[in-house]
Amino acid sequence: MHPRSRRLACRLGAAALGIGAAGAGYRFGLRPRILYWGATDDEVRAELPGDELLPDADGVSTRAITIAAPPAAIYPWLVQMGPLPRGGAYTYDWIENLLGLDFHSTDVILDRFQDPRVGTEIDFGPRTMVIARADTDRAFVIAADDGNWVWSFTLVPDGERTRLISRNRYRFAGGAVEVAMMELMIPGSLVMERKMLRGIRRRAQQLALGD
Repeated sequence: MHPRSRRLACRLGAAALGIGAAGAGYRFGLRPRILYWGATDDEVRAELPGDELLPDADGVSTRAITIAAPPAAIYPWLVQMGPLPRGGAYTYDWIENLLGLDFHSTDVILDRFQDPRVGTEIDFGPRTMVIARADTDRAFVIAADDGNWVWSFTLVPDGERTRLISRNRYRFAGGAVEVAMMELMIPGSLVMERKMLRGIRRRAQQLALGD
């Protein structure tokens, strides 16, 4: 082999190894930390309300946060989530609204949404979500009407605090293209959901204090 060709082959080989190492580092190192932000190993492995609605999920994320408030101060914020006239998602509204979702996060409890009924539809832009479970102060679950996405919130008392566990279960219906798009969206989903969980925490703790 010509020396120049040999050098090129070595460089291409090194590049391929580098890309492979980076991919493995993401898949086995960074990716789990993104998918399971804030959750304990037990919470990641736990069977939670709503899991039964999509047992054969292609992907699952479980994220959690500790809130210095009882479940009764957290549940009201969950059941009113959604676009106007509902209470928003307590995350970056401007990003949600770039997608045409019309989300406007409120800092007050909206009485009209405090008696959630199973079967009630909530429009999330082009997707319709349906309330699947509404167990007061314990769990709130919504599911896409096409059966490909389940989003659950579970409240677990922890002394004077509460663990709020958010789990997304989804199934790929669009093949390889949808899988690739979902992988690209995973880091961004953490940014949005972490902001949401912290937004719920702030509101719940203020409600518990009577502010």
